[in-house]
Order: sequence, then structure tokens, then C-alpha cells
Amino acid sequence: MNWDPEQYLKFVEARRRPALDLIARLGTIGPKNVLDLGCGAGNITRLLAEHWPQAVIVGVDKDAAMLRKAASTASPIDWQQCDIVDWRPRLAPDLIFSNAALHWLGDHPQLLPGLIAQLAEGGVLAVQMPSNFAAPSHQILRKLADDDRWQQSLAGIALGKVLSPAEYHRLLSPLCRHLEIWETIYWQVLSGDDAIIEWMKGTTLLPYLARLDAVAKEEFLAAYRAPLAVVYPRGSDGHTLFPFKRLFFVAQR
Repeated sequence: MNWDPEQYLKFVEARRRPALDLIARLGTIGPKNVLDLGCGAGNITRLLAEHWPQAVIVGVDKDAAMLRKAASTASPIDWQQCDIVDWRPRLAPDLIFSNAALHWLGDHPQLLPGLIAQLAEGGVLAVQMPSNFAAPSHQILRKLADDDRWQQSLAGIALGKVLSPAEYHRLLSPLCRHLEIWETIYWQVLSGDDAIIEWMKGTTLLPYLARLDAVAKEEFLAAYRAPLAVVYPRGSDGHTLFPFKRLFFVAQR
């Protein structure tokens, strides 16, 4: 799956807000070594560098296009291309930060204890992940992908997955001296034509559209557009409200 930095950043302010909320929840910690896992285009990584200017900041992502976008703005951040599952730090980080990335990876019961084990003593794992998979935007997409017209082309695509807050508590609390878990629904006010589709094209729709040719892609989007407009109608002011649930946790080793 190839990411499109420009498409992803169309809604940069809405995508930035959960990261800012997670940074704020970290309070007065003063990490010396900070790792941003799944850094993407680097806009959140730069926020981390601004918040902790004395820290060594490393941004890790597997997508070359995203990293090129990240590195296009001069900064002291060390950008590294690597799969999150395979990455290992040279120095134990005081903070591993991951914003909207880990839901793409499976086997959290193995992944997350491994990340906590990489932290320095007293270090913090701070994570935000979309938890909107039961929303109409995603359920309509699943149903559409199962339609006979596209089932063969789109079989086996995963939307991403998170555990429940209770499951994360059971998994992480034995490994941590302090653990906070919470969920927030962001009522995003999107503007422009096809606002929901444009949002989804930056992330969730990517693996679906990547498998379709140009004609099938337009047919698929047209079939997706109709039910979306019913559930998420565009207001008379030109804006579309898109409630989006996200899951957070802060775990201190």
C-alpha cells in the first residue's frame, strides 16, 4: 500500500488535534530520547520536537513517500525507514509516541509488550489509534467490498483493528507502573465536496482503491458516495459533520 502525503494532509488540523491532546496528557515529562513510530509525513514528529526541543527525536515509518515529505523540511529529526514490527532502538527511548499507526498492525498482545520492553526504565509509551471501525463510514465500506461486483478484487483487505479498552488494560497493566486509557469522539467539521470520501481516501480507502483500475475505482466511489450522503448529510453551510472515535493510552514502564 502506497501512501499519498498530500491526500493525507488535506485534513491536517483535524488529524493533528488528537496528537496534541495526547501530548498534553503527558504533562511535564522531560524525555531525552523520543521515538515517533509511524511518523508518516512528519507533521506530528515536528510537534514533538517543538515540545521537547532538547530531546533527540527519531521518526520511523516504512513508507518512502511519507518519509520524503517529512524530510523535505529541514529539521534535526532523524528520519528512519523501517517497518515498526522490525525496528529496534539504538538507545532505549524515554518516550515512544505513536499517533494513528498501530491499528494497522496485528497481534497487539505481542507488539505492545515488546514496545514497552524497549523503553528506558520509567519510560512512557503514548498511543492514539482510530477506533471508528463500527461507524457507518466503515460498515458501508465493508458491505460494499463484499458486493459481487468487487468481492474478488477486494477480498482479504483489513480496515485496521484495535482491542477494547478493557483488553488493553488487562494486557498492559501488569507491565506498567502507571496506565491511563481513554476514548474520545471528535466531531470533525469537514468542508468541501465529498468530504467523507476525501477523508477516507487519505487512510482507510487506500488499500481498496489500490486494487481497482480507473473505471472500477470511479464505480466503487460512486456506490460508496450515495449511502454516505444519507448518513452524513452536507449542511446548508457547506460543512459535513463526521464523528470519529479514537482510543488513547499512556503506559509508563
